Amino acid sequence: MSTGNNLFYKPLKILIISYFTIHLIGCTPKIDIRGNLPNPEILSEIKTGDHSRTEVEEILGTPSSVTMFDGEKWLYISERTETLAFLEPKLKERKVLIFSFNKKGIVSKIEILDAESGKEIQPVSRTTATSGSDFGFFQQMFGNLGRFNKPDASDSPER
Repeated sequence: MSTGNNLFYKPLKILIISYFTIHLIGCTPKIDIRGNLPNPEILSEIKTGDHSRTEVEEILGTPSSVTMFDGEKWLYISERTETLAFLEPKLKERKVLIFSFNKKGIVSKIEILDAESGKEIQPVSRTTATSGSDFGFFQQMFGNLGRFNKPDASDSPER
């Protein structure tokens, strides 16, 4: 009799262990790292007033972003987030390394910002009006009927 029970309990144990293992794996957080910040030892090599844009690029690589209007600031951005199952990702760490250059292209200032330095931005919900007509449903559906027909012989110019 005990042999029959063992045959029943062994698959049940495997099923239960598999069930809990799958659930534990599903609850393991997923870590995402975006960007790349240089090693602090490498970063300490760059001194204000001594290095040019070219030298900074040779040491650190190309920047993540360059300021749009003057190009006098280079940004190296790194971010680490953690996502648990289906929940929203949580920001664990963010660093922004900013190199400011003077008019001669020499490093004038180095700043390091973190997530606490950032500001929360509230987007505006209104929409921008555009010029033109507002088409109704039927105008959108049937407005192009007949516009793309092949020209008849009567429509073609005479030679």
